[in-house]
Amino acid sequence: MDTVDYIWMKGEFVRWEDAKIHVLTHGLHYGYGVFEGIRAYETTDGRCAVFRLTDHMRRLERSAKIYLMPMAYTAEELAEATKELIRRNKITSCYIRPIVYSGEGNMGLNPIGMDCDTAIAVWGWGAYLGDEGIANGVRVKISSWRRFDHNAIPPAAKACGNYLNSIMSKMEAVHSGYEEAIMLNPEGYVCDGSGENVFVINNGVMRTPPFSSGPLEGITRDTAVTIARDLGIEVREEDLVRTDLYNCDEAFFTGTAAEIVPIRSVDDREIGDPGPVTCKIQETFFSVIKGEVDEYRQWLEYV
Repeated sequence: MDTVDYIWMKGEFVRWEDAKIHVLTHGLHYGYGVFEGIRAYETTDGRCAVFRLTDHMRRLERSAKIYLMPMAYTAEELAEATKELIRRNKITSCYIRPIVYSGEGNMGLNPIGMDCDTAIAVWGWGAYLGDEGIANGVRVKISSWRRFDHNAIPPAAKACGNYLNSIMSKMEAVHSGYEEAIMLNPEGYVCDGSGENVFVINNGVMRTPPFSSGPLEGITRDTAVTIARDLGIEVREEDLVRTDLYNCDEAFFTGTAAEIVPIRSVDDREIGDPGPVTCKIQETFFSVIKGEVDEYRQWLEYV
């Protein structure tokens, strides 16, 4: 991990090495926390811009609401803290991790009445699934681990404890020689990757699982859908089964960490090199984050 000088923690800028919590922090033991993953990019004019920063912070608020977590700061305050943190660290591109978590004071399962602490960290992070994955696609395995049911753990919240489910699927895929996993929901429909939304394309039509199937409401997912529709590509949100992945013309992942990554095979069924729709979405996305497309400048919040 590429470290920086400062982390924002509980309203203050502290040195990276001093950003510490107690071993009995409630959120550490029970996963009671919510977080976001955001990226800032250096644009073609040399400035740093955070991609859809306020949208991410508003999703953080929604996640906290689902889990009845009191937030000490508004989305707008967290957005400004993020920009100042980037300025103080004198960086022009980075990954951003805001987190709200239950602190010290109670080791029982009931967090009601506890205060929640807030921190924001930034660091340099390259392509999550590798430069090779961005360029040529990744090999994917359907996980034996199912995504949890809506009435077991709410998938609409980007919560810390939720990701144990994703960790199990990711480890299984990597141990089996693949780069990523795709998880099915309890009914057997395609849900998402371990940390990405998934799209398939057949005959030029782009399809992705609806939120009722359990994927997170991805902001990069929304970005890809918007770009596709603006390009005149038909997009459908509908249930997918695993054979839809085997027989598609193209497939790709979206996510803040992953960005836009083609899928070249699923369970050893070859899809092939990135197709024309995937390449066009990917090309447009990377132009947007560099500030090269006026139509989408509202998504960039300059530091």
